[in-house]
Amino acid sequence: MQQTIQQLINGLGLGSIYALIALGYTMVYGVLRFINFAHSDVLMLGAFAAFFLAPMVEKALGPQSVMGAILVIILAAAICACIGMLIEFLAYRPLRKRPKLTVLITAIGVSLFIEFTCQNDAVLGSATRSFPKLLPEKQFTFGNLVIGSTDILVPVVTLLLLGAMWLIVQKTRVGTAMRAVSYNQQAASLMGVPVNRIISFTFGLGSALAAVAGILYSMKAPGIEPLMGVQPGLRAFIAAVVGGIGNLPGAVLGGLLIGILETFAGGIPGLSNYRDAIAFGILILILLFKPAGLLGRATIEKV
Repeated sequence: MQQTIQQLINGLGLGSIYALIALGYTMVYGVLRFINFAHSDVLMLGAFAAFFLAPMVEKALGPQSVMGAILVIILAAAICACIGMLIEFLAYRPLRKRPKLTVLITAIGVSLFIEFTCQNDAVLGSATRSFPKLLPEKQFTFGNLVIGSTDILVPVVTLLLLGAMWLIVQKTRVGTAMRAVSYNQQAASLMGVPVNRIISFTFGLGSALAAVAGILYSMKAPGIEPLMGVQPGLRAFIAAVVGGIGNLPGAVLGGLLIGILETFAGGIPGLSNYRDAIAFGILILILLFKPAGLLGRATIEKV
């Protein structure tokens, strides 16, 4: 029983990271109806931004301070938000009126471009690097249960950011404009909504979330390297589809579900090598029996 609870706690931590990444996927899909496959690479860039920022912040605020960690996360998120908006401006905006397949292939191209460019020795190099410790790590023991401070931090940060996203989308003018653009871009434009600015903002917000997810993922990972975003990005994409892509709570639910199942599968002898197969199996089942996802709504497409 205690082992099950321990695995559940570990799964919630991992699932929270997937949920944060899935939120970025689902926000962009909600507005533009396409999957930004470069999102997982923005996650990697966020981790590397924190990797280079941490020593500078440490000099100013001292090692492993709370304020220092918050500053590193904010700066990395801001850098990735700018990168996300730049990607949208250069790669996706010129193709906005083209077929979705064209944009989808471009997204894959952007992802490969970032990965191979960053692997060049003149940029980041392909070697794995140790991620700096942003906060002191503590372990809390409850009987035979051991919970790390990072395992507590990750779900708390995810919940806070989900609450912030909900407030932005539901209670602000920008959020109202985002919803208007997601329903009908042309009508929103006629009503005076600055569509380009709203789409850029959506990309920036999603990329900032990816940066936070990248930092939290790196705090638990053995190291960071230019391809580190591929696996978590893929699983987060599955999580977004399972939860109902375009739906914010659905992205969180899907992320937690995939994270918990992956952790339990990893702890069962004979199943640990089939974690990806299990994730894709769940995706296929969901698509077969509930194509819109667990919390998604089926829409009728006009022809």
